[in-house]
Amino acid sequence: MSKKMIIIGATSGIGEELARQAIQNGYLVGGTGRRVHRLKELKNELGDAFYYSKMDVSQFDDAKITLHSLIDEMGGMDIIVLNAGISNYPSSSITAMEQKVIDVNVSGFVQLFGNAFQYFRKQGHGQIVGVSSIAGLFGSSRAAPYSASKAFISTYMQAYRQRCNKIKEDITVTDIVAGFIKSEMTEGKKGMFWVSETEKAVKQILTSIEKKKPVAYVTRRWRLIAWLIHLIPDRLIDRLW
Repeated sequence: MSKKMIIIGATSGIGEELARQAIQNGYLVGGTGRRVHRLKELKNELGDAFYYSKMDVSQFDDAKITLHSLIDEMGGMDIIVLNAGISNYPSSSITAMEQKVIDVNVSGFVQLFGNAFQYFRKQGHGQIVGVSSIAGLFGSSRAAPYSASKAFISTYMQAYRQRCNKIKEDITVTDIVAGFIKSEMTEGKKGMFWVSETEKAVKQILTSIEKKKPVAYVTRRWRLIAWLIHLIPDRLIDRLW
């Protein structure tokens, strides 16, 4: 029987390519996002193995209903990938923009994580995958809410991984710490290096999911950067970023 994976944030970049590769590997996949035309295009490309629903993760009650409707339509869920995220948002003020980033990257994440966790507890097994970022390892003056939101995601998942171990739940919690990967979010941004092709990065992500790794750096070379960041004094990081 095919495993069932739901990808929250499947309209571009990592989420879109993960849907392709997962279906190629025999999964049934459900995808969500705000841009329905992108989901329809993906449905036309991937066929009957792909299901989709419109979702705005910052609309918490609607997102919860949509998730469970998609689970019912697919006949279950074994893996959920929480990939929805933004780095900025057009707004009339910095405060409003930053709040929107938190609404999507933190509050939306927590809402869907909690629903998936309770679903998997009742089911008796499951895997929750969250896409964080190397940016969560340090504060950035250019993207304060984004960096903070990704740090939150990693810490939150670490805590739930510990919780699952303590209460003996068969729920795997996987943190994908993403480096620079080609996507709409990274397009046109300066100062990036080691930018991975989406296909290569997603292949590593899918392998990490299937191996049920607790933490995976994508691409793998970013583990070195993470190690260096932990060694660099805070005063030097403050000057760099």
